[in-house]
Amino acid sequence: MRSMGLDIGDRRIGVALSDPGGILASPFTIIERSELRQEFEAIADIVKQQEVGQVIVGLPRSMDGTIGSQVRKVQDFVQELCRCIDVPVEFRDERLTTVSARRLMKSGGRKNRKKVRYDAAAAAVILQSYLEEAR
Repeated sequence: MRSMGLDIGDRRIGVALSDPGGILASPFTIIERSELRQEFEAIADIVKQQEVGQVIVGLPRSMDGTIGSQVRKVQDFVQELCRCIDVPVEFRDERLTTVSARRLMKSGGRKNRKKVRYDAAAAAVILQSYLEEAR
């Protein structure tokens, strides 16, 4: 079963997909934030086209583990998203995933350090962590 990882930010949504066997997560795309309806449609299209069976969403807790305003934004977004897709959605702690994504991209020899790439890479870090724990 293929899984999707989402890193939901204020400006972009990073999207990652697993392989069909659910072993390896890879950055897939970025959805620029604009209008909620378009964002939900874009995610629903990927779910359908890529035959996604579950969605893992990064939950941006504070470093001390508390829930702040950004967590509530993500939870509200996911609540609405669940009305547009018919697959299970789970949250995953995403603290330090962007930092991990930057390190991975740098160590992989990526010269392009644009923020846009980090969003999808952070989604892949979130998803890979989930996949490893699920095995």
